[in-house]
Amino acid sequence: MNKKVTDILLRKGSNITTVTPGTSVLEALQIMADRNIGSVMVMEDGKYAGIMTERDYSRKIILKGKSSTDTKVEEIMTSDYPRVTTADSIDYCMQLMSDKNIRYLPVFDLDHVIGIISINDVVKETILSHEETITQLKDYLHSSR
Repeated sequence: MNKKVTDILLRKGSNITTVTPGTSVLEALQIMADRNIGSVMVMEDGKYAGIMTERDYSRKIILKGKSSTDTKVEEIMTSDYPRVTTADSIDYCMQLMSDKNIRYLPVFDLDHVIGIISINDVVKETILSHEETITQLKDYLHSSR
């Protein structure tokens, strides 16, 4: 079975946690901690601007000795993540994440961002897919006796 991005969004929902570019990094981190998530979508006037991740924080704030109170999200967010659509395959997403060493992909429908998927989502969907295949094979074997 060739699973698609739409399967992930159907399973986990497509609610996106957003902040504005002017949000302080500390406030964004607080939101991430409260919701137990590793990234927030950065939106400006309803348009996608980028994603701020824990990795952005650790590499661009902590390692550079900056202040998370005085620094704005727009200063550390990543805005050049590859975009995927609901029709893209899980395999394609896995390849993209692996090739570019990234953990998140924004999901688009034309110009509108409709979700975000993480490497964890992709791995979980792959495991579920394998479990379904195993179940079907077992059912097939049992029915053919």
